[in-house]
Amino acid sequence: MTKVGLQLYTVREELEQDFEGTLRKVAELGYKGVEFHSFFGRSAKDVRALLDELNLEVVGTHIQYSRLLHHLDEEIAYHKELGNKYLIVPYLTEEEREWDDLFVNLNRIGKKVKEHGLILAYHNHDFELTEKINDRPVFDALYDAVPDDLLQVEMDTCWVYYGGYDPVEYIGRYRGRLPIIHLKDMARDEQQKAVTVELGQGEVQLQTITDAAIEAGVDWVVVEQDFSSNPPIESIETSMKWLQQYAAQGGNIHV
Repeated sequence: MTKVGLQLYTVREELEQDFEGTLRKVAELGYKGVEFHSFFGRSAKDVRALLDELNLEVVGTHIQYSRLLHHLDEEIAYHKELGNKYLIVPYLTEEEREWDDLFVNLNRIGKKVKEHGLILAYHNHDFELTEKINDRPVFDALYDAVPDDLLQVEMDTCWVYYGGYDPVEYIGRYRGRLPIIHLKDMARDEQQKAVTVELGQGEVQLQTITDAAIEAGVDWVVVEQDFSSNPPIESIETSMKWLQQYAAQGGNIHV
């Protein structure tokens, strides 16, 4: 059954102030797993012990592309000790969007990660949909250039939507290569730019996306809210309530 996790970037300030207490609250709200973006200087052993105490799984970790390029051995060692199998590229700066070089590097990184029994994945924003290579979205060119045994898909469904494409169609397109999706909702400001909001508070068709993800065999639906107008703990509670309601109405998801 598909499980629900939280990308901890959503509660980054709370984690920095109270790492243990924030993770404890996340578990109390019903999240089954957490996806990291930082460990705030803590050892893999200490983080693992806390997760075991709270019965939280590690969904994956967002690791800067530059870290994977230049400190890959350190990252592999840390995450093997932590018990995390997904090393995820979270974002590319404009300077890092040299696509030919990126594709070569991701092949190389993916091979080494695989040798250690771990999995490399890539998390998209909207620019991978709006920027093109030979009239095809970078999103698709990327996954053509790096084979599925070296690179898996972590699809941010909201950014696919904001980029002008159908998340449900894209979920079907990458079925079997898609262990994790990010589920987020958005509204628009006066300039029509995306503003992330709690699940159920915006314009994204969350139910059809979640249905498609579950049907496609996605392991994890991960809640992420890039910026919160409400206190972040309150926001993740509101989003969990949407998922609990979805499950109560027959959604085959573990909450």
